[in-house]
Amino acid sequence: MGVITLYHGSPNKVVIPQYGCGDDKHDYGRGFYLTDDIELAKEWAVCRPDEKNGWVHKYELECDELKILDFKEYNVLAWLAELMKHRDAADSKRYRMLAEKFIAKYGKDTDEYDVIKGWRADASYFYIAKEFVRDNIDIDILEELLLLGGLGTQYCVKSERAYSRLHEITGELLSTEYAEFNDRYNKRDVEARKNMRDLVNSDANTVTNVFSTLLER
Repeated sequence: MGVITLYHGSPNKVVIPQYGCGDDKHDYGRGFYLTDDIELAKEWAVCRPDEKNGWVHKYELECDELKILDFKEYNVLAWLAELMKHRDAADSKRYRMLAEKFIAKYGKDTDEYDVIKGWRADASYFYIAKEFVRDNIDIDILEELLLLGGLGTQYCVKSERAYSRLHEITGELLSTEYAEFNDRYNKRDVEARKNMRDLVNSDANTVTNVFSTLLER
């Protein structure tokens, strides 16, 4: 795979990726998150409603000898199970009981991997997860729903070995204007939500193969 170029959008001009840091409740747990799409990184740099300009940091990741788990190579249910490990899609007792069974059946053991690659579960994507666990979305349209967000792919650097192979190109730090790219972020989210609702409410969503029935197979 060689060396790949990745970007990290942040409100901070100085960012120092450190092994062991990060939020356990993020999509793939604790780690340092990046994207291969510079335009999306610009949006993520200013996605907070604080009206402050952000920064896009450019990195190179040496992938040789790294174990990379790509959720797009697996059934979409594996990605959803990983999301459930770290983020609660509902607070009901029913959800907690079913989520545990769902993770046991469809989840992947990610402990041995250096990097995790897959979709980014922003607010619009999390709407999908919530509706799915409420049995309102059929598995047959689940992957199509994920593609409607247009959020590309995110990479999560997990292991100490991966951190040691991640290098910032400091001379290419890019300032990102809040007004332009926060507006893009919000428009993308509004459009994604509309498209998702339209598909969920369409005849394509037969609500036959749903969250609870998957556990009966």
